[in-house]
Amino acid sequence: MLTYPQFDPVIIKLGPLAIRWYGLMYLVGFLCGYALLHHLRRLRNYALTADHVGDLLFYTVCGVILGGRLGYVIFYNLGYYLQHPLQIPAVWQGGMSFHGGLLGVVIAVLLFCRQKKTSILDVGDMIATATPIGLCFGRIGNFINGELWGRTTDLPWGMVFPGAGPLPRHPSQLYEACLEGFVLFLLLYWLHRRQARQGVPFFTFFIGYGIARFLVEFVREPDQHLGTLSLGLTMGQYLSLPMIILGGAGLWYCLKRRRG
Repeated sequence: MLTYPQFDPVIIKLGPLAIRWYGLMYLVGFLCGYALLHHLRRLRNYALTADHVGDLLFYTVCGVILGGRLGYVIFYNLGYYLQHPLQIPAVWQGGMSFHGGLLGVVIAVLLFCRQKKTSILDVGDMIATATPIGLCFGRIGNFINGELWGRTTDLPWGMVFPGAGPLPRHPSQLYEACLEGFVLFLLLYWLHRRQARQGVPFFTFFIGYGIARFLVEFVREPDQHLGTLSLGLTMGQYLSLPMIILGGAGLWYCLKRRRG
């Protein structure tokens, strides 16, 4: 059994202002994603200017925050927020859904591409490749916060998380940081280096994330107020299945179009 490091979630506190590791992880993720978008723009000679990349990041951040929060409210705790609607904007208290954030980003990208009159698939390929970086840092933030821990385990790397009882658990946040973040990024960046067909990185992201999340959910503790659903699957798994199907259909279309 490994010892969970006792992190202080607050880096520094200046009066009523507290700078937290979780927020810092999001900031670092966005900054790294911004740098990668510029790199991909030059690597693939996309028809986007440097100013376009800045605008795209703004659209994406808005999509992540609004979609992620509304997704959590709707998918994971709708009953509570219907009774306490003033708590919906309180993102600083936690509660963000990746699948909701993804939907928010898709809508934001559609609006961006319509305004800038640029290719949806090109922009989608760029955003899809930058997203795993944010996911990696976000999951590390979850680990530092000691939240979203895994199910109990007797494996030697199990950890006892504060507030999760006396038994060791899977550090599922680190599994997700590795699979949804590092490994998925390497795959998507490799596709760009291979000059993959337009749309291939975008739809590969859907498949890769969906599979990684579906598998990790088997060792991640389900949300207490939801538990497991029918067939013993979790909400995260049911939300990941449409991603895998959509990604597979889109990838089939891209590869078929290439042969044509």
